[in-house]
Amino acid sequence: MNETENFSTGCRRCPRLAGFLDEVRRDYPTYHAKPVVPFGDDNPRLLIVGLAPGMHGANRSGRPFTGDHAGILLYRTLHRFGFASRPVSLAADDGLELTGCRITNAVKCLPPQNKPEPAEIKLCNDFLRTEIGALPAGTAILALGNIAHAAVVRALNLKLKDFPFGHGVFHSLPGGLALYDSYHCSRYNTQTKRLTTEMFEAVFARIRADLDQEKSSCPM
Repeated sequence: MNETENFSTGCRRCPRLAGFLDEVRRDYPTYHAKPVVPFGDDNPRLLIVGLAPGMHGANRSGRPFTGDHAGILLYRTLHRFGFASRPVSLAADDGLELTGCRITNAVKCLPPQNKPEPAEIKLCNDFLRTEIGALPAGTAILALGNIAHAAVVRALNLKLKDFPFGHGVFHSLPGGLALYDSYHCSRYNTQTKRLTTEMFEAVFARIRADLDQEKSSCPM
């Protein structure tokens, strides 16, 4: 996906994040080290929302969940369920394509210690609101982790208390959208078995089944 109408890789809305990326570019001159644009289908049936770029993953490669541990399980699962052309994402120019799927983040810039501040999440929410606002009815949204979940709910001007986060939880959203929750596929979660391959694939199995059912019920 190209940069959205109001989003630029030159964004410096958040002084702390912009300053940190300046430092990263000096320390790692070959890294992308800029806001990371969403990746995938321009007209997705599934929008995946992560937290933020990882230091040596998307911040290095310039593509969400590419080049770090969190992307291993994600892209393997996307490929298994027919959303990705290959099971491994190595670099932004490796030829991998997503079909019917787009990946974005609640925060488009690498935050120090992988922890964005609440004000930064709020400032970046405008971009997510634009992305979600362009989705047609019947689109599935998968939030990876509680922060991504909250960002989706906030982008739709809904109340968090009405849409609690929980792994494997499904929420019907206004406008015919559907929100699915999963624990984030981070190294910590997968290595501690908080999130297993079977748990992650179960979420995708439901998404695929629901999307296929929705497609088959649409009038020709």
